[in-house]
Amino acid sequence: MELTINHTLRNFDVLPKTLEALIAIELPEKKKGIAVALNNRIIPHLFWAETILSNKDSVLIITATQGG
Repeated sequence: MELTINHTLRNFDVLPKTLEALIAIELPEKKKGIAVALNNRIIPHLFWAETILSNKDSVLIITATQGG
């Protein structure tokens, strides 16, 4: 199974079921300051747990950083 995450193709033996599960894998330490788009649609944090991932989906994860 594969996902494109931040423009990089990633293969998974078992695809994470939801966006929330993927974020837990990709950014285990980060809880705030994250924005996610799935197939070019922004998904509000409130819906991550119920947003199901499919093979070949494209996910863009953006994290806020300090500084200018």
